[in-house]
Amino acid sequence: MIKNFEQFKRLLSNDIGIDLGTANTLVYLRGKGILINEPSVVAVNQKTGRVVAVGKDAKQMLGRTPGHIIAVRPLVDGVISDFEVTEEMITYLINKAQKNNKKLLGPRVVVGVPSGITNVETRAVRDATKNAGASEVHIVEEPMAGAIGIRLPIMEPIGNMIIDVGGGTSDIAVISLGGVVRSKNLRIAGDKLNTDIISYVRSEFKILIGEKTAENIKISIGAILSGETPLEASIKGRDLISGLPREVVITDSDIREAISQSIDTLIESVKEVLEITPPEILSDIMQRGIYLIGGGALIKGLAEIITEYTKIPVHIAGDPLTAVCRGTGIILENLDLYKDILIANEDELPPKK
Repeated sequence: MIKNFEQFKRLLSNDIGIDLGTANTLVYLRGKGILINEPSVVAVNQKTGRVVAVGKDAKQMLGRTPGHIIAVRPLVDGVISDFEVTEEMITYLINKAQKNNKKLLGPRVVVGVPSGITNVETRAVRDATKNAGASEVHIVEEPMAGAIGIRLPIMEPIGNMIIDVGGGTSDIAVISLGGVVRSKNLRIAGDKLNTDIISYVRSEFKILIGEKTAENIKISIGAILSGETPLEASIKGRDLISGLPREVVITDSDIREAISQSIDTLIESVKEVLEITPPEILSDIMQRGIYLIGGGALIKGLAEIITEYTKIPVHIAGDPLTAVCRGTGIILENLDLYKDILIANEDELPPKK
């Protein structure tokens, strides 16, 4: 009877998977696939308190808004920093995903969050998603969702290691038998590398550049290992001495120098996790390799440098940007199978004796 009721409920609601990222948020709709991949940016009119734009439109406004409009990123380091704006963003994304496919009941939603977030932060994600119209909210750690998304055998007694380098956080996790055996979450990811580039350009070239410019040069010429042909790009910014606009040419070796400290910290963290991993699982990882997902997986040379330091092969997952979102979709299709890997809702836990 219960099973029939659950099936009936599912007919009346949509299943939506959300990869709630600091830089980008991806949304999956069951039966349709990934429909939305938008920057996690919201533009708000401070006079009226109304949301002016969300996603790509809002990102275009970053650093270009008049005084009464602010473009904000409601998630910092993978955690909600502005609850109301996050709620507005999730509402917008859920409505956009089921625009032509509205159902009677609110959707069942699976949300991917960084590993190791606190109960308070988990509750904030749950409440924001509930307030955005979801009838059921399930929360999963991003490395676990990513491992499911790239079809690693996480339910088997086999060690799997995954590194998710996102916008705000990097998650390093060792997974076996449907659980995280060892993990580390660090605030070194795409945003930190952008900040490193801004600081470097400021100190070396005495030019002030914006976050968007830093991100663009990181993507276009950023490389951790030097190639045969040097890469270069021209950047425009404000001269710190004269206060006037100035253009300079920056090379891939400049970017390497700018981000070297952060990359070293990331590699050290990978080594730390490997050092505390049980030996049986470690032998599996040595044989199977480490899997790299997230936007940071696309940084040229990152996989090679991790291999060089750990002596373990590193594989870049196919379409690493969407791995977590694909994982939330697979979880939605087999919720009973994966229910033990979801972060438990405190309200539903049995009382302690």
